[in-house]
Amino acid sequence: MTLDGRRVLYISYNGMLEPLGQSQVIPYLQELSHMGAQFTLLSFERANAFTPEGVELADVLRRKLAEHRIEWHSLRYHKSPSLPATGFDVIHGIRKAEQLVQQNAIEIVHARSHIPAMIALRMKQRFGVKMIFDVRGLMADEYVDAKHWRKNSVAYRITKSLERKALAAADGVVTLTEKIWPIIIEIDSLHDRDIVHEVVPCCADLERFKFNSAERSRLRQELGIEGRLVVVYSGSIDGWYLTEEMAEFFVVLRKHNPAAHFLWLTTTKHDRIRKLMKDRAISESDYEVLSASPAEMPSYLSASDVGLAFIKPCFSKLASSPTKYAEYLGCGLPLVINAGIGDSDALIIDDRAGVLVENFTETGYREAAIAIELLVAGAQKTRAHAREIAERRFDVGTVGVQRYARMYEKVLAAAN
Repeated sequence: MTLDGRRVLYISYNGMLEPLGQSQVIPYLQELSHMGAQFTLLSFERANAFTPEGVELADVLRRKLAEHRIEWHSLRYHKSPSLPATGFDVIHGIRKAEQLVQQNAIEIVHARSHIPAMIALRMKQRFGVKMIFDVRGLMADEYVDAKHWRKNSVAYRITKSLERKALAAADGVVTLTEKIWPIIIEIDSLHDRDIVHEVVPCCADLERFKFNSAERSRLRQELGIEGRLVVVYSGSIDGWYLTEEMAEFFVVLRKHNPAAHFLWLTTTKHDRIRKLMKDRAISESDYEVLSASPAEMPSYLSASDVGLAFIKPCFSKLASSPTKYAEYLGCGLPLVINAGIGDSDALIIDDRAGVLVENFTETGYREAAIAIELLVAGAQKTRAHAREIAERRFDVGTVGVQRYARMYEKVLAAAN
């Protein structure tokens, strides 16, 4: 069975002009369209997409997507007040989706996360289309773990109830990790359901995220970090990401390697990072904080030696697959990560992709620092090994797209 001519409505609550939409939606749809699927894409865009500049960017992207047989429609995303705004978006999403399902003879509605799943559920109930629930995380539990909601709050109970309904109705479920699926089955009593399941971790475009020796030399010279051990962190600051713990780790690392340098790549909170480093007596010559564009990211990763990411370990993070792991490994960087995040422990224990920090203590940091020295000593071999893991586990084309295609084929086959 092939995907030739099969018609899919893909719904994302993330905008296509956002970095996440650019990296975790569009590349997959483009590749799947090359396999014959015909996509109608419905996304919810932030306010900046409706400015004159945003409209111009959207027009360019819409033409680009059309070249891949992807028909893109967008609605405005509303943020506050939280529950009423989300309810408003769901209602408008249902109206638009109903129009698109009928207009384009949709066979499958692919819902990326919980809010789109509410829209997809309505499409299944009204039109009998197949439904895929792409679970990007346990939404209600994430809000509890982040201390935004209480576990017995109205918002939590409503969200979990809707999650259970979506799982009960779905013809296929995608999770980011192996670890969370048995938990979902148990909590939501899916034991007796004949349901198609695939694990699709957050992948990277490895044609972009690959080691570039020329860029490494250029940037290391430009930044004045030749001959230094460069630890890089890319992404958001605070929240799920343990910024202070990463700074503390660097303090311990410098005790073992005074030439170590910390490269922070983030678009926000530069003053927060500078204060963290100053409070720990880290000289400005021993770190850099930069806003790197998505296009620049592979070059900066190539200029680095180790990819760092400490994430708050909690129940909801068992469902998490950080994109930065794939990007680090794609550029040949061994990982320094903490335990308890999705399937990532296996990356270190089974694949030897780097160093696993068991606890956020000076002893834990010291053991990781010693292990890093050994990895960096064999840089060429370490880089090749990291790349091999990325290609095997996190390549958009050979891992992500193939698993989504398999999901579509199985769901459609069950319809016959």
